[in-house]
Amino acid sequence: MPQAVAIIPARLGSTRFPRKVLAARTGRPLIAHTVERALAAASVSRVVVATDSTEVVAALSGTAEVVMTREDHPNGTSRLAEAAGLLGLDPDTLVVNVQGDEPEIDPALIDESVRATARSGEPMGTLASPFRPGEDPANPNIVKVVTRPHPDGIARAVYFSRSLIPHDRDGIGPDGGALAPLKHAGLYVYRRSALDAFVAMPESGLERTERLEQLRAVEAGWSIAVVIRPFEHTGIDTPEQYDAFVARHAARGSPSP
Repeated sequence: MPQAVAIIPARLGSTRFPRKVLAARTGRPLIAHTVERALAAASVSRVVVATDSTEVVAALSGTAEVVMTREDHPNGTSRLAEAAGLLGLDPDTLVVNVQGDEPEIDPALIDESVRATARSGEPMGTLASPFRPGEDPANPNIVKVVTRPHPDGIARAVYFSRSLIPHDRDGIGPDGGALAPLKHAGLYVYRRSALDAFVAMPESGLERTERLEQLRAVEAGWSIAVVIRPFEHTGIDTPEQYDAFVARHAARGSPSP
């Protein structure tokens, strides 16, 4: 199993759910649950939280490794790159960007993404899944990805979009041979050298249009490895989603206080 360092960007400013990473109705901050899941991945040798908040540092004191980063980062990838530099990671080190608001992420998904990135030799890798029943592929809040096959058996990304892609023009559906859409998960694996190169590039036109960072790499001609595997976890974007997480946590036998 190749090894990687997981870095979890964590900031307090969230439009739909402010201070969500410190929500603690389970008895622990939300970010602590994410750290726990990342540590459970066999491919992860180290987990570091990257934050600009002393409150996050205090909340994780004695329980997780934390590095303080600047406040002016435009996105999580930029914060990730600064953290990798502060940690002095080697250029060949695999760095996993785990979203801080995914306290139920399956560690196996991290392992498969790390393995695929290492095996493919690509500068970065990510994760996609078929849509589950009841999910709306046309929802612009769910990012879609189109992939192409590769001789090594690991798919490569062609394009990411908030629009429904591919477009089934004739309405034949998957049973008629149409490609079913794939949803994209915001889990990325970078080689440290690629992470530095990524943040050094200016924002691209496609990235600006769709508001999707990964399109910067696509537009630059990078090849991105994609693991295609069903997954069910979702991030916590709203108070209602956090309520549902607390209920699931209690149902597993860990009641909230």
